[in-house]
Amino acid sequence: MTATQVAAFAAALGLGAMSPGPDFAVVVRNAVTSGRLAGLATASGVAAGILVWVLAAATGVAALLAASATAFTVVKIVGAGYLLFLGVRALRSAARRPSGAAEPGPERAARTAVAAFRSGLLCNVLNPKAAVFFVALMPQFLPRQPAVSDVLLLSVTACLITLLWFGTVATVVSGVRRLLDRPAIRRTVDGLTGATLVLLGVRLAATRA
Repeated sequence: MTATQVAAFAAALGLGAMSPGPDFAVVVRNAVTSGRLAGLATASGVAAGILVWVLAAATGVAALLAASATAFTVVKIVGAGYLLFLGVRALRSAARRPSGAAEPGPERAARTAVAAFRSGLLCNVLNPKAAVFFVALMPQFLPRQPAVSDVLLLSVTACLITLLWFGTVATVVSGVRRLLDRPAIRRTVDGLTGATLVLLGVRLAATRA
């Protein structure tokens, strides 16, 4: 593979990452409600999910998922259910958030980071649209007979681009967290992201294979 091919792949993936979707909503909410560590952990989870899909597309697993109506529907239902779960939880948090929230201790912060990573990973892995995206994208950049090094190169590139974008989002959002720390604003953020995740879950559930 040439440097031009890798750069073109990075650009295409970057545009896909920047498009609004559930990954963006989850990263923003976790960064606002739990701080930079949780936001970066969520971004890392999303990047790990992208790695899963790149490898799945390169090995043909994603193509099988995209081609099988049954497999697509199963992943779609599970993914939509997870988005609805995240959305409803955010809406409930918006409804009951207390007037003041203490900063979490080290142990709680670590548990929050693990949960944030998991939410980013599952939000991406349980989205069958990602399978369709990478099945269409990967053949345009991989040789007809790709070497293991080619697959690894695109996998690392995909992870880095995704982590760079969502890590930047998490850092910027957490940087203005103090301005968003008023209870009314925090409830608004929870309400908006919760409603967005619910709508995205409903939209995913309505997607046809």
